[in-house]
Amino acid sequence: MSLPLVVSRNEWLVARKALLAKEKEFTHQRDALSAERRRLPMVEIDKEYVFDGPDGKARLLDLFQGRRQLIVGHFMFDPSWDDGCPSCTAGADEMSNGHLEHLHARDTTFAYVSRAPLAKIEAYKARRGWTFPWYSSNGSDFNYDFHVTLDESVAPVEYNYRTKAEHEKAGTALYVEGEQPVEDPGRSCFLRVDDRVFHTYSVYARGLETIGGSYYMLDETALGRQEDWEEPKGRAESARAARPDFAVDEDTTT
Repeated sequence: MSLPLVVSRNEWLVARKALLAKEKEFTHQRDALSAERRRLPMVEIDKEYVFDGPDGKARLLDLFQGRRQLIVGHFMFDPSWDDGCPSCTAGADEMSNGHLEHLHARDTTFAYVSRAPLAKIEAYKARRGWTFPWYSSNGSDFNYDFHVTLDESVAPVEYNYRTKAEHEKAGTALYVEGEQPVEDPGRSCFLRVDDRVFHTYSVYARGLETIGGSYYMLDETALGRQEDWEEPKGRAESARAARPDFAVDEDTTT
């Protein structure tokens, strides 16, 4: 393993302060980016999406649960699957009741939406012990319109604001490859003004890793995320692929 250099406390402090200056600069850049995100225009939702939920049929407006904002996690769960996506599952594991309550305190609701039928969603949710709201969009255009279900027979393929050709050119074709329909992850934000609903933001791919925060906590450690793309190389005894499912090797215990 290639571990950090061993130095004196004074030498470490000099290096730490130099990094702190860069961290502060990044914090200011992040604040400016967040402000720019809030200045994005918005689009009114004029399609009447209908979801299946534990209390019956629900409109997009109903998913707000009376709050002003709604964040939808696009959870990958094809109707033919028995279980939800492992990576989406890892993210959902971190959506604690406390996390949800903090959002509620800021007049914001979080809910997951998947294409799987409600019975499969409810069964999987019960096995995982989750309490957040989770709706089925089966039979609606919702997943297709927000580009998390890709099917060329329904609409031109687009993911993370790139076409299929653009993904192939950028080396990110993994998001659009495979037998269609292809399920991809995403997160979308909506704002309610009286009974009108507006789409304000959607994020995909690595932009989703901010939920929960396990990755960001690992980023503060010497060994990092322990994935094969990270620098410096050799920090982890067995680097994992860049797959955010936090799977544990079969020969190890948790």
